[in-house]
Amino acid sequence: MAKQSTIKAAVFDAYGTVFDVHSVIELAERFFPGQGKGLSQMWRSKQLEYMFLRSLMGRYVPHDENTEAALVYCCRQLGIACDAERRQQLMAAYLHLRPFPDAIAALDALSGYRRAILSVGTRPMLEEMTTYAGVRQKFDELLSVDDVAVYKPHPDTYRLVTDRLDVSRSEVAFVTSNYFDVAGAKAFGFNVFWINRSNAVPDELGLLPDVTLDRLTGLADAIRRFALPPPA
Repeated sequence: MAKQSTIKAAVFDAYGTVFDVHSVIELAERFFPGQGKGLSQMWRSKQLEYMFLRSLMGRYVPHDENTEAALVYCCRQLGIACDAERRQQLMAAYLHLRPFPDAIAALDALSGYRRAILSVGTRPMLEEMTTYAGVRQKFDELLSVDDVAVYKPHPDTYRLVTDRLDVSRSEVAFVTSNYFDVAGAKAFGFNVFWINRSNAVPDELGLLPDVTLDRLTGLADAIRRFALPPPA
């Protein structure tokens, strides 16, 4: 694999990459037996749909509002009676998503790089989630699209990384499990590492990741093989 440039920062998507968005299934199943998995899957899908629609319409709302709106829709669509108390508990569960089992070791292995999150979540959501999971100290920066009031994959969201971390695009290893994020980050000029846990087929957008892995295990080695190490 050809050397690209010095990588100075490892920047992670949060939802679906470091944190398992389907951590909410357990609570959802307790509330709605037999429908927890279906609710979680639809909730995630509707969140993404709302993100893209709001960005295209120029009608951004913070992701906590976006997430709750998606939850309300899904409960209505599934015919689930989700009262205010249960809705509040499910929203709280979304603030306490579990890290994937391979995430903490992967972050530790990248301690020689600047580590950051770039997420659609608001800063309070990211602070709560990373602190609850015990990984806040593993990130130098938590970057939220809320600061630019548009969702990924808009280029302004990725520009937060270069502006806030003071790095060039070629000095960033961007790590995500979401293909729309792969495409956006690659179009912006990042070195993109796709964590393809489900063995998905890339979309036909003419934008491919630089490296594809099936889990975060081995990410640090992949970054080091891909590019020169950070300066001492």
